[in-house]
Amino acid sequence: MRIHLDISESYLSQFETRIIEKAALAAFQHQEAPQNAEISIVIASDEQLHDLNFQFRELDAPTDVLSFPSEFTDPESGASYLGDVVISFPQAKAQSQTGGHTIEDELQLLVVHGVLHLLGHNHAEPLEKSQMWAAQVEILETLGIGNISLPE
Repeated sequence: MRIHLDISESYLSQFETRIIEKAALAAFQHQEAPQNAEISIVIASDEQLHDLNFQFRELDAPTDVLSFPSEFTDPESGASYLGDVVISFPQAKAQSQTGGHTIEDELQLLVVHGVLHLLGHNHAEPLEKSQMWAAQVEILETLGIGNISLPE
């Protein structure tokens, strides 16, 4: 498993970056994802998420996390590129304050949520949502933070 991180410099000093990789690896292990897979995780601004949300979902507002699945396979290495997870740091910070937990916990929740989307989970229908939320809780429990969840 290879994780590419792209974190805006203005956010680097505000959390331990290792927790991002730890959360992604926990999701991959729980879901038994391919070992030769790669993903990118981007920690960005509200403005960037707003632009992406409008461009790809036609929603004119910022959001906390977006996932962009891919089915690209590197012809040289055979590694599967599963896609990108993009997280708004300002949204994560606000949600952590509202939820009464740390920014690290919130970022791990958003990483797990985004990675589950890359691995095929969805929450558009009630059954899909219950399955995704159950997996999310199990993964977060392995990280020691099973008591937090995304706002509805």
